[in-house]
Amino acid sequence: MDSEAKDLDLRRGDVERPQFEAVTTLSDSQAIRSVDFHPNGKLYAVGSNSKTFRICQYPQLTKLSRHGQQTTTVYPPSVLCKRTKHHRGSIYCTCWSRDGELIATGSNDKTIKYMRFNNDTNQLVGHEIELNMHDGTVRDMCFLDDSSTKSRLLASGGAGDCKIYITDCGTGTPFQAYTGHSGHILSLYSWNNAMFVSGSQDQTIRFWDLRVNVSVNTLDHERREGLENSAVTAVCVDPTGRLLVSGHADSSCVLYDIRGNRPIQRFYPHTAEIRCVRFSPSAYYMLTCSYDNSVKLTDLQGDLAHELNSVVVAEHKDKAITIRWHPTEFSFISTSADKTATLWALPPS
Repeated sequence: MDSEAKDLDLRRGDVERPQFEAVTTLSDSQAIRSVDFHPNGKLYAVGSNSKTFRICQYPQLTKLSRHGQQTTTVYPPSVLCKRTKHHRGSIYCTCWSRDGELIATGSNDKTIKYMRFNNDTNQLVGHEIELNMHDGTVRDMCFLDDSSTKSRLLASGGAGDCKIYITDCGTGTPFQAYTGHSGHILSLYSWNNAMFVSGSQDQTIRFWDLRVNVSVNTLDHERREGLENSAVTAVCVDPTGRLLVSGHADSSCVLYDIRGNRPIQRFYPHTAEIRCVRFSPSAYYMLTCSYDNSVKLTDLQGDLAHELNSVVVAEHKDKAITIRWHPTEFSFISTSADKTATLWALPPS
């Protein structure tokens, strides 16, 4: 039984609120917009509005208290690497490559930086590469792999010309620019080597395939009976590639059957704009975070067309901006305008 299924059994009797506890909290002088786990789960990277970039160590969870009673002090994480002026502007997005050997950041200074990372020494190595093809804030990025050339590719999008650029990280060269969106690109997500999805202020979701020069499918409110009639602020696809969830500025989420090419349902887990959505590693659950300051967990087991149960699992003192699940543990990190990035986990049974 994997850890996520085990934790599912632990919580069957507690449908009101699973008792996630704060384990570590990283504090900054300004809002923290971005976080991403290293694929091995031992590290995570954080970028903030203060232009500061950090790589932190994932802690031992054995010190968590039992029975949901917070009895220990929440300490800051161990910071292995810190760069105080990593960009000339706020860091909006951070992501690791699938092999953990590259890490990239995007900023409202209109640039992307990516660096090599040594998985054995846990250190950044060599010189950073700066990309300058965007003419607006870089809002999101995702790594892809070109199976034909074995090269790592980076998809990036944001404000400005509303294009999605594909960069070959081996050469540092943007070699493709996808057009189609008419508003700022707010979210990008990849779930296999060739496919990724984008969400935009133009109220549409587009699917892209590296082997094709145009979007292979578009979800919009005219074609989809009013479902996507609000800016698409967040998108995510489950690990099987069957289910998409989108978060919207009107506080709604939409579940979509990709293979059946149909919406399943719209629901409202929050009371303000949704900023990030993420499926858990085994897709039993979904996390959402919102400008209502909360992080909610939604149970995705059972009939997805029926009413879904969403419960608050974490709260911030200001807007919640980004969430990421740990790759294997049943824990997550949330970042906020309250200038913190907090790791949350369940206490031992």
